Amino acid sequence: MALGKWLRNRRKKSNETKFNVPNQILEEHKDDKVSGNLDKTLSFIQQLLGESFDFEIRRFHIFGQTPAALVYFSNMTDQGSINHDILRPLMSAPVHITDKKVKTAHLKETILNDSLYHTECRLERNLAHIVQAILRGDTLIAVKGLNEGFLVGTNSVAHRAVTQPETEQVVRGPHDGFIERLGTNISLLRYRLQTVNFRVKTTGIGRVTKSRVAVCFLKGVANEDLVQEVERRLSKIDIDGPLDSGYLEQFIEDNHFSPFPQMQTTERPDKAAATLMEGRVVIFLDGSPIGLIAPAVFSQFYQTVDDYSERFLMGTLVRFIRLVALVFSLVFPSLYVAIISFNPELIPTAFAVAVAGGRSGVPFPAVIEVLLLEITMEVLREATIRMPQQIGGAISIVGVLVIGQAAVQAGFASPITIVIVALTTIGSFATPAYNAAISLRMLKFPIFILAGIFGLYGVMISLLFIANHMLSLKSFGVPYMSPIVPGNAQSMKDAVIRGPLWWMRMRPDFLDTPNRHRVNKNLGKAENQGFNAIETNQTDNSGR
Repeated sequence: MALGKWLRNRRKKSNETKFNVPNQILEEHKDDKVSGNLDKTLSFIQQLLGESFDFEIRRFHIFGQTPAALVYFSNMTDQGSINHDILRPLMSAPVHITDKKVKTAHLKETILNDSLYHTECRLERNLAHIVQAILRGDTLIAVKGLNEGFLVGTNSVAHRAVTQPETEQVVRGPHDGFIERLGTNISLLRYRLQTVNFRVKTTGIGRVTKSRVAVCFLKGVANEDLVQEVERRLSKIDIDGPLDSGYLEQFIEDNHFSPFPQMQTTERPDKAAATLMEGRVVIFLDGSPIGLIAPAVFSQFYQTVDDYSERFLMGTLVRFIRLVALVFSLVFPSLYVAIISFNPELIPTAFAVAVAGGRSGVPFPAVIEVLLLEITMEVLREATIRMPQQIGGAISIVGVLVIGQAAVQAGFASPITIVIVALTTIGSFATPAYNAAISLRMLKFPIFILAGIFGLYGVMISLLFIANHMLSLKSFGVPYMSPIVPGNAQSMKDAVIRGPLWWMRMRPDFLDTPNRHRVNKNLGKAENQGFNAIETNQTDNSGR
């Protein structure tokens, strides 16, 4: 027994050691400090970072007197900044000490206060922290005789410009979107939220990547418990490295096996700013243009920025259209299969004759016919996404026309089935949130399979099961079907309908924000009534 326990512990320690390999070297030297020995410091850093073509050590003399060295990665830094803001002022002594010997005791203050032309400069003693900073693109100034190194923020990595979001197109509204750089994304939010209450808390996640994660919220608006819960869940993540915000989403969502997304994603700064003002939290990962919004409820996934940019009547109409499209994409094939297979008497006689005539040569039952066509459409859709943009659209149009026409002529499918599948596909395209659209696309398959087995009973059982599952879901403690269940009259003004802005005076009740009011209670449509800036005056016949 003792031998078996010893072997299990040894195996466990071996597995832990293997898992810790990416960070093992830095962990071993986490307490090492910079010494006044310049050669020893450089040797340690060079041994740790290895031989790389872009790793540079530039030796020079500060003010022509004290040996020093710059350590940086050339492809990660701004060479112009290094030359003009660091090397040039450090190699030329300031005017007031040109003919003087700068003592080592005063060298640190002289460099910081009189020489460096850079705003981002800090002192660091820990060698492990210095290595991590160099890997992020900072430049180290190591000076002989000083037990601290100067870290200068010279990071400069190529990135794309701020452009219109690819996945969230709007007709009316801003056309800028988030990019991969975390600093740029934060600046886009600060541009819209110029308030002292806008707060950003950052942390590092990833044993290899050390990726920066930012948690954004409005202090005094967002619930403090929500912010702390988001930070707690993020702190539990322990992997080699998250390469996209989707990695974080999978670790911190409430139900990992639900087909429904429990966090909303966005590429739009205006949408992120609007959710922050509601009391939500937005999470960004450095290197990903997609922000995560928490908590999320189901009604958010068929709302867009256009709803609020247009007048409320137009916004409500478009929102109803999306709900109809949602029903099409989820249950339209199932209803068709159930009625054709079990309840054809529900179809008007003239239409039933036309459907029967179209299906006369089809060798498959309705459920198999719809299943094969739906799978074909999903394959075609996936192929269109993965193909080059220049030919993807053309291939999708040609593919649908050719496959549909050939399937009908060959007797493989009936014309009415082609129409049903086409309406289902178009309905899924009308869902604004891509992750919610995928959920609906996935759920339609078990629904119409049950419809082919049990008819309309199968459809109802499926919908009841889905509704029960959605009612049990929560996102960071918020019921997924809020504000419908549990009901809240104030929040319902922006759920199924898009009420006038002056109606939505309170922030959503389910977010439990400290500051509930967002619109002045005295503001309304009556403010603009009773006063005419230009009023037609009655004149007499003489024109006076």
